[in-house]
Amino acid sequence: MNSIGARLAQRKPLVAGGSFALLAVIVLVALVMPKMSAAKAQQKLLDSAQQQGQQLSVQVAQLEQAKRDAATTRRQLAGLDSQIPTTVRLPQLIRQIRKVADKAAVDFVQISPGVPAPSTTAAYSTIPTQISATGSYFAVTEFLYRLETLPRAVKVTTLTLGPGPDGLPQLQLQLSTEMYTTDTSAGPGSQPGPTAGTSSTTTNTGGA
Repeated sequence: MNSIGARLAQRKPLVAGGSFALLAVIVLVALVMPKMSAAKAQQKLLDSAQQQGQQLSVQVAQLEQAKRDAATTRRQLAGLDSQIPTTVRLPQLIRQIRKVADKAAVDFVQISPGVPAPSTTAAYSTIPTQISATGSYFAVTEFLYRLETLPRAVKVTTLTLGPGPDGLPQLQLQLSTEMYTTDTSAGPGSQPGPTAGTSSTTTNTGGA
């Protein structure tokens, strides 16, 4: 009996220790684990907020850059409007070509704009324009250079060069060109538009 009692006395600390360990596990599960989950959730929220903050910083930087570039963008848009205007602006176009001819000192220039026609993509309209000029070799080449650097966008589709009416060294230049406008209707607001005939011709003699 004494030996049995001694063995029971030895087991009591083990039972107490096991009970304490079980209690610790219960406390851990009941108190610590929810806090750990909450901490992880808060960390996720913090990470998400930091990521959003970085994205906002990038957007703010982009907006600030756009603000700094606004003046340049306005100049580019103004240049585009000059090269490809919103309407045909035929009188302005003729004046520009005549001014180029005067500066190049060609003997004679003739400008025959056609009716604006919508492009195949319907994104803009094309104004076919026939241009002829006569003058010396240097005058004709200067005229071509100045035409190429015209504020208005000009595309030369065909070019023919031969002796002028007075014979060599006078030359005669024949150009088929295209001008453009963002007016896709090629009607109201356009000049000449579909109701103004098929062409308009203007001539200029040297110094006119």
